[in-house]
Amino acid sequence: MNCTYSGKNCLCLVARAAVLVSAATQALAGGFDLPDQDAFAIARGMAFVATADNPSAIYYNPAGITQSRGQDLRLGIYGLDLQDTYRSRGRTFYSGDNLHALPQVYYTYGPDSLPLSFGIGLYSPFGLGSDWPQATGFRTVAIAGEVDCFAVNPVVAWRVCTNLSVAAGLVVDYADVDLKQGLTPTPNNDLFRLKADGWGVSYNLGVLYKPHEQVSLGLALRGPATLDLNGQTEAQMAQVQPTATYRSAQARLPLPFKLICGLSYRPTPKWNFEFDADYTDWSALGTVTIHQGAPVTSLSIPRNVPMVYDWQSSWYYEFGATRYLPKGWSVSAGFILSQNSLPDNHYNPVVGDMDREFASVGAGYKVGRYHFDVAYQYGFAPIHVVSAGTPADGRYTFSTDAIALSVTTHF
Repeated sequence: MNCTYSGKNCLCLVARAAVLVSAATQALAGGFDLPDQDAFAIARGMAFVATADNPSAIYYNPAGITQSRGQDLRLGIYGLDLQDTYRSRGRTFYSGDNLHALPQVYYTYGPDSLPLSFGIGLYSPFGLGSDWPQATGFRTVAIAGEVDCFAVNPVVAWRVCTNLSVAAGLVVDYADVDLKQGLTPTPNNDLFRLKADGWGVSYNLGVLYKPHEQVSLGLALRGPATLDLNGQTEAQMAQVQPTATYRSAQARLPLPFKLICGLSYRPTPKWNFEFDADYTDWSALGTVTIHQGAPVTSLSIPRNVPMVYDWQSSWYYEFGATRYLPKGWSVSAGFILSQNSLPDNHYNPVVGDMDREFASVGAGYKVGRYHFDVAYQYGFAPIHVVSAGTPADGRYTFSTDAIALSVTTHF
């Protein structure tokens, strides 16, 4: 989409406005999905749906909270350093805004007199952000993007019998989106920006079944949702209009459903091996329309911009193992294969989704009514080449270092 401004032809501005709206949905997709919600689960490569034996089960499989009686409070933080690299035409660029810290809070209560357990979680299921230098050549696709998303998730679980539990919960999402792109291929005092926030409501379900004392099966589902975003767009083109113009903006952005199934095998009480398959239906992203206020005639940006997507559904494959040691200690390791959900002809560097691999290790320690977990995670991706005839064509690499800490107190 390499066009330059002409006073008689502003169609390129229309197209670039559409690209920015595209980024608004893409920023909530594959590259910004955050399943890293607990240090013990991260250490096991997120292979946790069939184990689900601490309060973070509220996120991973809410049926698991029936495994504890009394009250448990678990606090955690996930800190990561993202490194994205872009190479094209003999030049190399590095993304910025790389450091992030994401908190989690989970509380569960299992009364001794009832086969029910209750819980509530507060966490960030989507998020992060990045920005790129102005001289990349793809500034008409994206310059920067930041998404902050927070979820409140109350759940109720029922222990149907000694080896079967089921659960259901309500998920209330809040998202704040801030995305920027250029209107010309080279910096020229031009900008198009979308800043909006909004709410969405969904649900999550869980099943935990133990057909044998050494085998546990887990199933978790997170329902689809729609975020109703309200905010404004900002447009500036110094050659046409020296000051920025603002328009109200609204959009309904769908989020896909997620299904996770897993099997945990415990040959002895000292070992726990698990394999999970995590499916996300990103193909749910069809046509999204951005509705803006009165048009700005001088910039020829339309009032309503329909967006057609071509996302594809994707999988995580997760492997994990834990060795339980004497005196309350444990060690864990895990590995994840993550599929790309973003086709090259819709590639957005702010999202930067691609086939990725993650390796992790961690340790846990129980003392009295406290349980501590720490995990280290390293993520990487082979070189991803985009050659779809768009400004984003080039070679991309990805790596990340992350540390997670979680602590539970039982009372």
